[in-house]
Amino acid sequence: MTTAPRARVQRRPVHGVLLLDKPLGLSSNQALQKAKWLLRAEKAGHTGTLDPLATGVLPLCFGAATKFSGLHLDADKTYEATLQLGVRTATGDAEGEVIERRPVPALVAADLQAVRQRFVGRITQVPPMHSALKKDGKALYEYARQGLEVERAPREVTIFELNLAPASVEHAPTAINMLVTCSKGTYIRTLGEDIGAALGCGGHLTRLRRMATGPFGVAHCCSLAELEAMEESARLACLLLPEALLSDHTPIVLGGEDAGRFLSGMRRRGNWLDAERVAVFGDQPRALLGTAHVRAGELIPGRLMSPVDLRQMLGACAA
Repeated sequence: MTTAPRARVQRRPVHGVLLLDKPLGLSSNQALQKAKWLLRAEKAGHTGTLDPLATGVLPLCFGAATKFSGLHLDADKTYEATLQLGVRTATGDAEGEVIERRPVPALVAADLQAVRQRFVGRITQVPPMHSALKKDGKALYEYARQGLEVERAPREVTIFELNLAPASVEHAPTAINMLVTCSKGTYIRTLGEDIGAALGCGGHLTRLRRMATGPFGVAHCCSLAELEAMEESARLACLLLPEALLSDHTPIVLGGEDAGRFLSGMRRRGNWLDAERVAVFGDQPRALLGTAHVRAGELIPGRLMSPVDLRQMLGACAA
């Protein structure tokens, strides 16, 4: 029995940011490819990965927005997680094989508060072997799959907020819920393992959900199922403008001649205060031109929009 070939998707230029609520079981790239197919987009990327067992906020960038996706990697993140105590796994989450079981002591609120205080502020983490961090050009998880463990340098991260509370999970009276707001580069699996170790029994994550990244919260996200059920015009209406990635940048607006010269990579002079992160716009019509920094009254270009992308975006807005 033969099956009809799948119709080829006609790709097109799409520019903007989609806030996706990543589903359980898909890698970040798999979720990206599904969204890219639904939008028929030519170019796409994401702003940092979520594990297949993690859900929640995953900003996806299309077209011109991919130029600025790397800037969002520095954003603070907020996670909800469930830590199963008394069981350690090879990966620090439910995907890995069990490597140790230990009895769990009776915990009271004071125990959780004491442990919480140890992990708020600047802390040091050893990156997990099951991670995409690279050593000698090779991802750590590739070594782990070969049964190898390589030396990893400890890294400093910041835990801004940490709430620990007993989890009301049926069949899991020894679990605790974690609510974490942290700096970039924080491994929540490692944090869970370290908290389990501090409680004297070990632990692993059974649930991980990213609630926010930078200014983007889960309440503003759409799911793949919702995206799939929409008409094509509604899917496009879900996209934020690329400048949504630059909410922490100082805006500067340039007039016609200065805007054209800036877009060609030329520095401009003005009465601007020094600033490291600047979003530059043209004024008529108002449109993002790129990023820059200001030093001694000089606006120095960074990442610039391509004229082709800019024309396409302005054309889409006028349509």
